[in-house]
Amino acid sequence: MSTSSSNTRFSTDKESRRRRVVADNPAHLWVCDPQGPPQEPACERLPRHTPDLVETHNPTSSTLHPGLCPSKCLGSTHLRPGQLSSQDMCEEVSSRTTLRAENEVEANKLANNYRFGFRKWKSHVTERPFEVRSDVVKELYSELTVIKPHTGFLITCGNVVYVFLFGWWLSLTYLVASTLMFLSIIGAPYGQLCWNLSCYFLWPFGKFIQEVGGGVGRDPGCEDVPVEVDENKDSSPILLPSPTEGPCADPPPTDLPRPYWLRASTYAWLLLAYPILALAHSLACLLAWTLVFTIPVAKMNARTLRVILLMPPEAVAVSSCFPRKHPTSESRALLCCYHAVNWYYYKYTVDGINVFAANLLPLVIVALVIGYVDKDNQFASSEAKFAMTICSIIPLSYYIGMGIASISAQSNFAVGALVNATFGSITEMTFYITALLRGHREGNTCLQEMVKAALTGTLLGCILFLPGICMIIGGLKHPEQRFNSRSAGVSSALLFISVGGVFAPTLFSKAYGHLLCEGCTNATGNTSGPFVCRNCHYDLSENNDTLFHNHIEPLVYSVSVLLPAAYIIGLIFTLKTHSYIYDIHVGEGQAVSSHQGAVVHWSRWRSFLILIVATLLMSACADLLTEHIQPILSQPNISQYFIGVTILAMVPEIPEIVNGIQFSLQNNISLSVEVGSCIAVQVCMLQIPLLVLFNVFYDVGFVLIFSDLHLGASIFAVIMVNYIFMDGKSDYLQGTALVVVYLILLALYFFAPSPAGC
Repeated sequence: MSTSSSNTRFSTDKESRRRRVVADNPAHLWVCDPQGPPQEPACERLPRHTPDLVETHNPTSSTLHPGLCPSKCLGSTHLRPGQLSSQDMCEEVSSRTTLRAENEVEANKLANNYRFGFRKWKSHVTERPFEVRSDVVKELYSELTVIKPHTGFLITCGNVVYVFLFGWWLSLTYLVASTLMFLSIIGAPYGQLCWNLSCYFLWPFGKFIQEVGGGVGRDPGCEDVPVEVDENKDSSPILLPSPTEGPCADPPPTDLPRPYWLRASTYAWLLLAYPILALAHSLACLLAWTLVFTIPVAKMNARTLRVILLMPPEAVAVSSCFPRKHPTSESRALLCCYHAVNWYYYKYTVDGINVFAANLLPLVIVALVIGYVDKDNQFASSEAKFAMTICSIIPLSYYIGMGIASISAQSNFAVGALVNATFGSITEMTFYITALLRGHREGNTCLQEMVKAALTGTLLGCILFLPGICMIIGGLKHPEQRFNSRSAGVSSALLFISVGGVFAPTLFSKAYGHLLCEGCTNATGNTSGPFVCRNCHYDLSENNDTLFHNHIEPLVYSVSVLLPAAYIIGLIFTLKTHSYIYDIHVGEGQAVSSHQGAVVHWSRWRSFLILIVATLLMSACADLLTEHIQPILSQPNISQYFIGVTILAMVPEIPEIVNGIQFSLQNNISLSVEVGSCIAVQVCMLQIPLLVLFNVFYDVGFVLIFSDLHLGASIFAVIMVNYIFMDGKSDYLQGTALVVVYLILLALYFFAPSPAGC
């Protein structure tokens, strides 16, 4: 980043990026001093708590933080020409949102993505050095080959659940295998091994499996432990192997001694027992991996299947206690597990892909195969296909977001903005266009109403529920969080413009149209009595000329041009001319060669390929979704409005909700607020004008006139969120207010009558 005399200019180019590195205590921040020297910026360092910002690993870096300058700072009367007064400097600093990045690639990602939302569950597109990760994260990627001191309780809820989900039937399988090997006579050594492993897998916690060589003595005080005990030495448990050596590599089966493969017992083992155990361990591994939080069990089963069961039986020893001395050079740990469940595995990634997204990817294939092969609903009902398809959108939206972020992080601002503008709304636009096309072909106007409900639901969810739930969860950890009121003011202004422009045709039609009702009945038979009407709408005709074609349609086209123009002006304001509002700081540890040293998970070409494939799969899922949505809409007890504003609107936004919660837990509520506001602005200023443009080239009957319920809910939501964001502070009470208002609006939609045509 680069610095001028009056403000901080934001730049994504490496050669112009300013790096502010302070070697003092990171708990000190710059705060303004009204009594500062007359010719220098009146600031001093005071010890103060440093709120967590965007995830960083450099504890020695420090940045100017917004909101710390007191409002009573006074400007100096002795200033050089062009020098900022302390008052101006305080105002400039307090109007910034400080974002931290570990390297140039991550900084580029923030620069090109924060105004478009963060559509993925993982905040990094580059690999973080393993040595700087926390102990909790390191534990997630351990191979269960280290015996370490354990002072806690082994009888935990997770370990007990393991016994009921995995332990009993794995132990039973080993008992069956042991019986088979004992009956074969020649496989008796393997029978004894299966017996020992049967006891181990019933309760593996606090036990370990070792590889032992010939001539290793046994500890008389410990069953099957191939180590010697020295009573004069310290008896505290030690790490095995040492941290400097690291876990030993898995021994490939081909490296085993030649006599092992010449034994008849080996082939009896591979033919009789190993296939049964391989099937059992594969099922356990698959189930444990699918549950995510039981991934340690999956690792334990995979290592047993890949390593332990392919070793000679005399080389495997099962122990039920900890070693009290360094083992001999002829033994090493093969497997050691203390807990079956680790709740932090939601952070686990595979090649940069979140484990939940990786696990949901097979669901996409299953949903597409069943949806297109089973046309007659013989194997699955339409409701089941709809549920599978709507769940398939979740991982696809993640992959699209990951591809966008990876390309933006490795490109300049122009390419990043182009990719975001092109693919940023592809998930929603694919469904909207597919629904409009199907509704036009089938003459089903209900699908058009579902599109309008989904648009309104996305707007309401992103400005009410998303920041509200982030404020609640973040407020439980941080009593009071501050965000950039200047940035929130820009977003609020764009929201007002958006809602005013989108609903202008609706207000115009209600002002100049005539309310007509059809299907009216009079149960009393008296013409002066009350009538009950079931289909009321505004008649848009006026003096033989249609009000819509002569007045409303030109207004819609005008709004569709003005809204994207306002959006572009907003981007120029926040990303170029007033970019100092968002101050991105690169950590010191990566400052010298951060771009060259950063290892990106996905290259540009790989990201682009995944982006194209995910978009095509998303189109197929959208087609199936609109095909099987009719039985859901036909439910008599649920309003079609409610389905549109909840399921169809909020499922594609799950990655944004997850990211917003993560930012709030890191005490960076500014990004949580920005994510929701940016998506809401995109709905009004990009997605709706694109739908109008699509209708111009291919008339699907899309009319930009919303119901009274959509109009009132949207206006009330924008006013409410603008009031909450006014003071630049947040806590769980304000978040509760936003969520309660959102739930009240959902109740209105739930009990609302069905829209016309449904």
